[in-house]
Amino acid sequence: MNKKLKGYLNHLWQSVVFWTIAMLLWGLFRFYGLESMDGIIVDTGFNEALQMKNLLRLFAFSGLLIGLIFANIELLFERFTSHKISIGLKIILKTLVYFITIVIVSTQVKQLAIHRFGVDIDVERGWWWEDKLFRVTLLYVLLVSIVFSFIKIANEKFGKGIFLKMLLGKYKKPQEEKRIFMFLDLKSSTTIAETLGHFQYSQLIQDCFYDLNDIVPKHAAEIYQYVGDEAVLSWPYKRGLADNNCVALFFEFQNLLKSRTGYYKEKYGLVPEFKAGLHGGKLMVAEVGVVKKELAFHGDVINTSARIQAECNKYNVPILISEKLKNDLQEDNSYATKHIGNVLLKGKHDALNIFTLQKH
Repeated sequence: MNKKLKGYLNHLWQSVVFWTIAMLLWGLFRFYGLESMDGIIVDTGFNEALQMKNLLRLFAFSGLLIGLIFANIELLFERFTSHKISIGLKIILKTLVYFITIVIVSTQVKQLAIHRFGVDIDVERGWWWEDKLFRVTLLYVLLVSIVFSFIKIANEKFGKGIFLKMLLGKYKKPQEEKRIFMFLDLKSSTTIAETLGHFQYSQLIQDCFYDLNDIVPKHAAEIYQYVGDEAVLSWPYKRGLADNNCVALFFEFQNLLKSRTGYYKEKYGLVPEFKAGLHGGKLMVAEVGVVKKELAFHGDVINTSARIQAECNKYNVPILISEKLKNDLQEDNSYATKHIGNVLLKGKHDALNIFTLQKH
């Protein structure tokens, strides 16, 4: 399956499941048992609608619609809104679109209740303006949206599945994991910085990493850190080897930058090139910090990856990879490997076989 389609479907089902559960809970919180409360009289139509099975159907339907629509709204905003638009403006635009969506979905659910149960509910144009229940529902949806956004941001920051593990306290004590690391660095960064000046140079780095972020999800990568003009990416070992994600990402990033030659030439007078070093193996993972808590990786794998990347300039190649990781990659005739040598990396006692890769 195409990776973009797979990513879309993954986002879609998560949104649908989340919102279906959220709206089912709202229906139960707000309406379940309402007919049995003292001082409240419910007519026949409403009484039937408020039965458990009918209540679940109505709000499952509303959650399904909201999940489908909200997922597509999020993807459209990510795809078509410029990175230059401020977060505040995006929030305003999204809030407006969400409001319209809630009005439409609420109207559909009301009409379904009228036709199915014969209840007397106002669905005339502008009904939502005076409807107090709608205002409460809107507030609930807003709060749930914030929760959903928080979960999404946390997953993006820590990586798929990591946030849940942190909530459960898995990394309170250091845990051993097997991962692949890539150190991705702008080539000739010092010269470029001197030529462009610090303001334009900063804009260039922004643009490059915006482009990088467009392809990171396709290759199941996690961005561990941005350090100046360098990005550190990571994969759980098996995920990085699947479809050769760890090297495929680099070559797709190269192609993406080349495809935007006109843009970079016009704005900066150059086309940025990056170099990468990759290595994999076992290391320790632990939560660190209190004020700015984050997940930290400790071990020789990270140091070795950084040292391998530092050799790219010496051998004038865009990518270098350790022998162990190269041997673990899936067989793929679209890549050609070349042995660079048994190299003693800076700060290391033992030499390491490193290879470069070329895409046919």
